[in-house]
Amino acid sequence: MTASNSILDSSPWKGKFFNGDWVDAPNISEVIEPATRTVLTTCGLAGASDIFAATKAALAAQKEWAKTSVRDRATVFLKAAEYLTQNAEELAVIIARETGGIIPKGQHEVREAVVLLQMAAGMCFQPDGLTLPSAPGKLSYARRIPLGVVGVISPFNFPLFLSLRSVAPALAAGNAVVTKPDTQTSVTGGYIMAMAFEAAGLPKGLYHVMPGGAEAGEALCSAKEVGMVAFTGSTAVGRKVGEVCGRNLKKVSLELGGKSSLIILEDADLELAAKNIAFGAFFHQGQICMASGRVLVHEKVVGALTKIMVEKAGHLPVGDPMSGQVALGPLINERQAQKVDAIIQDSISAGATLEVGGKRDGLFYSPTVLSGVKPGMRCFEEEIFGPVVNIVSFSSDDEAVALANNTEYGLAGAVISANISRARKIGEQLNVGLLHINDQTVVDECVNPFGGCGISGNGSNVCGPADWETYTHWQWVTIKDEPPAYPF
Repeated sequence: MTASNSILDSSPWKGKFFNGDWVDAPNISEVIEPATRTVLTTCGLAGASDIFAATKAALAAQKEWAKTSVRDRATVFLKAAEYLTQNAEELAVIIARETGGIIPKGQHEVREAVVLLQMAAGMCFQPDGLTLPSAPGKLSYARRIPLGVVGVISPFNFPLFLSLRSVAPALAAGNAVVTKPDTQTSVTGGYIMAMAFEAAGLPKGLYHVMPGGAEAGEALCSAKEVGMVAFTGSTAVGRKVGEVCGRNLKKVSLELGGKSSLIILEDADLELAAKNIAFGAFFHQGQICMASGRVLVHEKVVGALTKIMVEKAGHLPVGDPMSGQVALGPLINERQAQKVDAIIQDSISAGATLEVGGKRDGLFYSPTVLSGVKPGMRCFEEEIFGPVVNIVSFSSDDEAVALANNTEYGLAGAVISANISRARKIGEQLNVGLLHINDQTVVDECVNPFGGCGISGNGSNVCGPADWETYTHWQWVTIKDEPPAYPF
C-alpha cells in the first residue's frame, strides 16, 4: 500500500521535543518499525531534568490558558480535529508502521482521535459547577477548577487514541499537559498531536511531548508542578506509578491490564460468536487491554465452536501491514514475542491442546487456538498480549461466573446468548468495569466512562462523563452580603 509521505519525510520531531516549538533534545531515541525491524525515524529522549523543565514551563503557560475564553479553547480543538481529518490517510499509515497494526486499525485511531477532539470542544461549553442549598442571604456554589499540569503516560498499542483521551479533556478543562509517550511509538503517541495543535494555534507551552523511559516517568510523577498523572499501561508499571504519585500526594488515574472473559452460552449463534471471538482475541494481535483473554464456552457447544475457530484462525493472514493483504501484523518487539510464545508453550506442557497456530516467525505470531484450558495454566492466569484464543469449557451459569471472576483483573466482560435476560443475569455478577451483552470485550465508544477494578485500575474512569471528575478538583465558594457576627 502506498500513501503520501509528506509528514513522515519532513519529520520535524527528529531529535526534538515539542513545547509549542520544536526544540533540540540532548539525547536521541530510535523508533523501530516492527514489521521490518528497520529504523522508521528518530525522536528526542527525555531524562528527569528535561521533564522537570517541561513541567515548570507548562505551569507558567497554564495560568494564561485558564483565563482563555471557552470559545477560543473550543476553536483550537476543532481546528486540530480538522488537521487530523485532512491528513487522515497518511496518519493512518504512520500509525500502522509505527505500531505494527493493520491499516484499518490506524484509520480507526484517527477517526476516534477526531471524535475525542470534537468532544473536548463540546466540553468547553458544559456547566462546570452547581449551586448548593444554603441559608437565606448566602450564595453557596461549587465549581470545578483545573489541576494545573496533568502528566500523561501512554502505551504503545493505541498510542494516538490512548494519549489523546487524556490530553484533550485535560486541556479543555484548563490544564496544561506534559505527555510521555512510549519511546517505541513516540510519533503517534505525541508528535502527531503536536503537529495538529501547532496547526490549530494552541498557545505555546501548554502541550509538551517528552518521550522517555522509567527515569522520565518517575520524574513526571514526582514533579511538584504536576497535579495529577493519567497512566495507561501494564499493571506492573501502574503499581510503580501509583506508588510514586501516592508518595507525592498526587491524583492518579490508572488504566491497566486485563484478563477479560467472553462467555458463550449454548443457545448462541456459533458463527456470530466465532466472529466476535476472533475480533476480541486477534485484533491488533491481541495487544489490547480489553482483549478476550478467556473464551468460556458451554460444554454442549464447545466442540463445535472450537472447530469453527480453528478454521477461522487458519485463514487469517499474518504479515507486513503495508502489504494491505493481512489481518494481523507483528508484535511490538522481541521481548513481547518471546513472552507470548513462552506462555503458549508452558500452557501446552500443562495440558492445554494446541488446536492451531503456535508458530512464531520473528515478531509475527500465527493466530492461535488453545482448548482444554483450565485454571492454573499460564494462558488462563496471565495477560498474554498476543493473538491467542483460550477456550475454557463450563457446564452451568454459576460455573461460568466463577471462572470469569477467578482473576485479580477486572476490566471487561461479555456474554453472548439468544436469551438476553439470562445473559444480563450472568453479566451483572462479573467483577468488571466494562460489561457487554451480545458483543465481545474490545469495545470503546469515546463517550463512555472507561475504567476497571481490581488490578485493572484504581477505580478511576476516563472519557465521557468521567472527564470533569478526573481532570479538575472541586472548589466550594460562599458569598454573603456582610460578615456574620459570630458569638466570640
